[in-house]
Amino acid sequence: QVQLVESGGGLVQAGGSLRLSCAASGRTFSSYGLGWFRQAPGKERESVAAISWFGGSTYYADSVKGRFTISRDNAKNTVYLQMNSLKPEDTAVYYCAATTKAGPWYAPAEEYQYDYWGQGTQVTVSL
Repeated sequence: QVQLVESGGGLVQAGGSLRLSCAASGRTFSSYGLGWFRQAPGKERESVAAISWFGGSTYYADSVKGRFTISRDNAKNTVYLQMNSLKPEDTAVYYCAATTKAGPWYAPAEEYQYDYWGQGTQVTVSL
């Protein structure tokens, strides 16, 4: 069983930055594929970014490329999402997710590929 706890959400003005963190339990964190997803009010959950076991491969949704950066620290069992140049349309609940089924060089981008989910953290971007 893997438990995921997100933190770092909040209210920020457009153009600002936030860094989300997700702390994971489990002794084999370095063999998890990890991802960040978000769900805005009235919309389906969508993939934002993903990262492979050692960070060698990453995935970003087109809407966040060049603004968001996913990273991980396997020694701390933590995955991060640095969000810069935030826009009001980035407002959503952000979830981190983990999978034990991805290979070491694969950054899973699809929701169905993930086994474990955090509770989410709210990010609100104001004008």
